[in-house]
Amino acid sequence: MAETVGFTLTQLRYFVVAAETGSMTAAAERLLIAQSAVSTAVSNLEHELGVQLFIRRRGKGLVTTPAGERLMLQARELLSHALDVAAEARGVEGGLSGPARIGCFVTLAPFVLPKLLAAAEERHPRLRIEVLEGEAGELDQALRTGRIDFAITYDLGLGPGIARETLASLPAHALVAAGHPLAGRGTVDLAELAHEPLVLLDLPHSRDYFWSLVTATGITPVIRHRSHNYEAVRSLVALGHGFSVLHQRPATEETYSGARVAVLALTNEHPPLDLVLARMDGVRQTARAAAVARLACELLAPAVLEPEDGG
Repeated sequence: MAETVGFTLTQLRYFVVAAETGSMTAAAERLLIAQSAVSTAVSNLEHELGVQLFIRRRGKGLVTTPAGERLMLQARELLSHALDVAAEARGVEGGLSGPARIGCFVTLAPFVLPKLLAAAEERHPRLRIEVLEGEAGELDQALRTGRIDFAITYDLGLGPGIARETLASLPAHALVAAGHPLAGRGTVDLAELAHEPLVLLDLPHSRDYFWSLVTATGITPVIRHRSHNYEAVRSLVALGHGFSVLHQRPATEETYSGARVAVLALTNEHPPLDLVLARMDGVRQTARAAAVARLACELLAPAVLEPEDGG
């Protein structure tokens, strides 16, 4: 006789929402059901599996146990594939529908998400794409816990067990104010700038990468300003607070401050940074996630991160 399981997809769904919200009450509000229904479903699931999924702290919400963390990843995958099964049963003529959860490195988001979301809306109008923007560590953790299906990010800060598909290899460039003496040159050796104040994009892993490029000249620059905001860095440079080193290049050299910057290609050799599509190794992608991933691979090329007008 075939072995059967005693838990239901509904119990798994309630468990996942409770884990995401950290509260039975918040989970009930999101699910639009009574709190007792969530509590009962989770208790029955724990009883059926013979494990404790949450540590319940009075007044402080829920904390997932190690067993709960492991189940989270599996439950999300199972629930996603259940949607695929339902869609297949209805017939392919209905098209893909339901959620696809993607992550995007925070500074890449303005460059890649608008085109990707617009293309996905046109090609798969019934998909609901949920986006998490974050830095490298946040995306790595989101992949491992199943919060996202894949991430579009730089190959920085991703740990073992994550598969990477390279979309482009991107060189860095120097950024100076439009009135800088070297602004009209078009190219520069970083050693020519390293004695000037540096405006550093201060994101985990990114800052170390950019810092290593500058200090490879043998000069240790003085950091005048740090910011985790890409446009704040550009505006500070445009107003003459120093130079910076970045990767993405908008279609305009005007900044939020109204002042302009000049982009200088680097003449000295330095390792480019790979733009990758990252996913957990060994985890089968849902049809929805796979469709969006294919679309991302079609759309994302080095030209995506370059200004369309060449300026």
